[in-house]
Amino acid sequence: MHFQVNPSKVSDASVTVPGDKSVSHRALMLGSIATGRTKIKGFLTGEDCLATMAAMQSLGVEIKQLSATEISIQGVGLHGLQAPTADLDLGNSGTAMRLIAGLLAGQEFSSVLTGDESLSGRPMSRIIMPLKLMGANIESDCDGTPPLQISGGRQLHGIHYDLPMASAQVKSAVLLAGLYAGGVTSVTEPAMTRDHTERMLGSMGVTVSKSDGKISLQGGQQLQGCAVNVPADLSSASFVMLAALLAERADVLITNVGVNPTRTGVIEILQGMGGDITLGNMQLLGGEPVADIRVRSSRLHGGDVAPALVSLAIDEFPVLFVAAAAATGKTIFSGIAELRVKESDRIAAMSEGLRNLGIQVDESPDGAIVHGGQFCGGTVQSHGDHRIAMSLAIAGTVASESVLIKNVASVNTSFPGFCQCMASVGADISPIEDI
Repeated sequence: MHFQVNPSKVSDASVTVPGDKSVSHRALMLGSIATGRTKIKGFLTGEDCLATMAAMQSLGVEIKQLSATEISIQGVGLHGLQAPTADLDLGNSGTAMRLIAGLLAGQEFSSVLTGDESLSGRPMSRIIMPLKLMGANIESDCDGTPPLQISGGRQLHGIHYDLPMASAQVKSAVLLAGLYAGGVTSVTEPAMTRDHTERMLGSMGVTVSKSDGKISLQGGQQLQGCAVNVPADLSSASFVMLAALLAERADVLITNVGVNPTRTGVIEILQGMGGDITLGNMQLLGGEPVADIRVRSSRLHGGDVAPALVSLAIDEFPVLFVAAAAATGKTIFSGIAELRVKESDRIAAMSEGLRNLGIQVDESPDGAIVHGGQFCGGTVQSHGDHRIAMSLAIAGTVASESVLIKNVASVNTSFPGFCQCMASVGADISPIEDI
């Protein structure tokens, strides 16, 4: 599957985007180990979250899909998971693999976590190391990649772990293992990362303490099922925001978007580049801040992206690369080496894609300098990465000629209905079969 993108006239519109992927993953996992029923509204039915759902069902949890976006979970309690009869295939989802590894590290039964070709090449040593310090027995391939073989019957003990680099997934894996550990488990992060795990644990009755970058919990706490309302995903909304900013004259409202302060780096960076982005109708929805985001077309300018904002926008850098390419002057990104071990090497993939569209990019080991210019037409590769595919598609809407983006099936992992959503604001993005 590929995208054919034609120069487009993005216009005024009010749109919604699918539910937050990070929150949907966590609601499935925590609802499964809670006591009682958890009902999720706004669930993201992307392939990544469906892989998590299938994994939890394989662990003996009764999960029913009531509608496209409503899920009912009958929790089995902290110690009610059952041994799976086969390997747990987590598809393309690094979030699912890392967090579920934390959940399973302290179980009485053994398990094996696998994934697709892309996930099988992603680094897992970053979670294996702290989980082993807690007493877990986890084996991987010799280079620290999946599959992960987790031995059961290990007695975990609480630790304090200083994260060597900011990572919400590693933090969450350690905290989830900490539920099964004796004593207190704590994590200190060098920079603030998304805190959906801590917020949802709190909403399910777990006491989580936070102080000066240190997050702690006492092992053995029971979770209680509850209602979870999943806000629209800011990462998905960022593609609509980008399309509106780059258009000649557009005023677009994106409703009910999660604006957790650990996730809003993309908004701050785009505003710093001159983007006209405002938040309204602020409210708290199930412990998560939510707002309507209004975006008006803007003339963007380049500059240095503050390193402090990197961890708050780590998934949105492909969007920011395109914004920088359309801005005047040059934009300097640094401290983003983490992007090299995502679904693809996102620094290399975006640099290659933008160069193919006529933009000068100077790549470095942990960043890039993007020189603003005019997108030309051409053919680019997504490298099987959903965020690369969607970001380059938005670039195509303001290119001088049509753009073909190859291998985009992965978009369904996070943004099912992407083409239809973008069409509602005037973007001409069409899926086409192999050519």
